[in-house]
Amino acid sequence: RQLLELYAKRSVTARPAYIGDPLLEQVLRDQFPFEETPDQLRCEKEILRDFSGTKPMDRVICGDVGFGKTELAIRAALRVIMSGRQVAFLSPTTILAAQHLKTIEQRFKDFPVRLSMLSRITPPKQMKEILTGITNGSIDCVIGTHRLLSKDVEFKHLGLAIIDEEQRFGVKQKERLKEMRGDVDILSLSATP
Repeated sequence: RQLLELYAKRSVTARPAYIGDPLLEQVLRDQFPFEETPDQLRCEKEILRDFSGTKPMDRVICGDVGFGKTELAIRAALRVIMSGRQVAFLSPTTILAAQHLKTIEQRFKDFPVRLSMLSRITPPKQMKEILTGITNGSIDCVIGTHRLLSKDVEFKHLGLAIIDEEQRFGVKQKERLKEMRGDVDILSLSATP
């Protein structure tokens, strides 16, 4: 019943369209060291079409390891961040979250994006600073594990939740992200069909 109520609420919820910064987005695309596949280009176009509307997106990108799912997530994150909203990038393990942080830091090194990582092994003092940054909006994108789903994590303007290897999370965990804010866009990544 709760899931039905949540999906009914999402179906009538509207959020502002994400305009982003087309110049910065083009710079990010130009800095990509590989040639995009036709599927990547099609998927990016579909994500941007979703963002140009006002209905929250709920999309799954499925592809083998190394086929560019993370790059699409990074491009989506930039659009949302440049539209004034925050991004949560949820990974199933601390090791994978750290790998994502390294990749995202590298891709965003020339961009005005403030990143952080949160997991159960984050030192308490640093954790407090990160939680404050998430709440006051000074952190644009936080990469983390299940820790991001804790009740003490309160986003100021969460716009996009990226869930990597979504099949490794339970339904209640994924729905917790949607409960955080009714107008959150959800982008799930999976290498498992």
